[in-house]
Amino acid sequence: MANTSSAKKAARSSARKATVNRNRISKVRTSVRKVEEAIVEGKKVDAESALKLATTEVMRGANKGVMHKNAASRKVSRLTLRVRAMKG
Repeated sequence: MANTSSAKKAARSSARKATVNRNRISKVRTSVRKVEEAIVEGKKVDAESALKLATTEVMRGANKGVMHKNAASRKVSRLTLRVRAMKG
């Protein structure tokens, strides 16, 4: 347990940031999952609209520091390729 006042404040701050980051990464995962579900179901229009939303969420997550920028770019790139490869 923290003993000094600055350590106590750091612990409180860390807890707040952890909550925010958990919510951010959850949004990212949910948006990616929606794209993947649309791809599996074969709904290209839904996949394209979900991809647009997922791209913004993933890049926002990278900018906010919940995931690495290269990992975010790689994820967006791979999802985009999968959506473009869909029929119809």
